[in-house]
Amino acid sequence: LKYWAGEDFLVKLLGMPHGLLFVLYIAMAYFLRERYQWNIWQLALVFASSIIPFATFYVDRKYLR
Repeated sequence: LKYWAGEDFLVKLLGMPHGLLFVLYIAMAYFLRERYQWNIWQLALVFASSIIPFATFYVDRKYLR
């Protein structure tokens, strides 16, 4: 948004919630590994999907439904 809208304050406004949601995703994946009985490779895939845009939708469909 900084470059698209030309507004620096949007980065500060949305940066912190984005970071908190990222940390929450990682923490929830770690705690859900026992419930869904993921092995280390499945957990690594879930963690890696947090970095790749829209990959969390794949994880949701394949591992959580």
